Amino acid sequence: MERIIVADDHPIFREGLARIVRRVMPAVFIEEAATLDEVLALARQAPPEVLILDLMFPGLSVPASIRALRQEFNRSSIIIVSMVDDEAQIERVMAAGADGFVGKSLPPEEIGEALLAIRAGEFVVRYARGGILGQSPERARLQGLTPRQQDVLRLLTAGLSNKEIARELDISPFTVRLHVSSLLQALGVASRTAAAALGVSAGVQVARR
Repeated sequence: MERIIVADDHPIFREGLARIVRRVMPAVFIEEAATLDEVLALARQAPPEVLILDLMFPGLSVPASIRALRQEFNRSSIIIVSMVDDEAQIERVMAAGADGFVGKSLPPEEIGEALLAIRAGEFVVRYARGGILGQSPERARLQGLTPRQQDVLRLLTAGLSNKEIARELDISPFTVRLHVSSLLQALGVASRTAAAALGVSAGVQVARR
């Protein structure tokens, strides 16, 4: 049976992408991974036919990791599915050996079509500049946030604790608590979990510094 590894450190995105793959490729066997180490462990058991990876992924560096994956798994299709819409970075991804790039902001039907096309051997780069970042009602709620609140929201969405956020931003945990409190008030939500869910819906990118 054809094997496909779907890798994304965010469980909501990973599960959603796996559902799209199951819908358009019902006969394949899907394995999920949350880190690059998990991807390598699964892929080295037996090379998969397709690797689907997010760029904002623990342990993945561009273009070095993609080039290494291409060298080790030279018969596997490598597909990047990401919120990134920077043309220069996408070009680096493709030059490193990816077989296709698909934007997460595309409708599920278009993502499925692009995955099928790449699996069939086509060289596909398909994404919407600005994507849901410029269109969704959730994103509109983020427009009034201060730069610091935006930083905190990105890190909340990535699942970081207050101590981890403090280390990332080089501020004290007490200051983080103040920023989180002001962020919740600005977004009109009652908890950090709700703020993180809003960040996911708005397409907030979760890359750490």
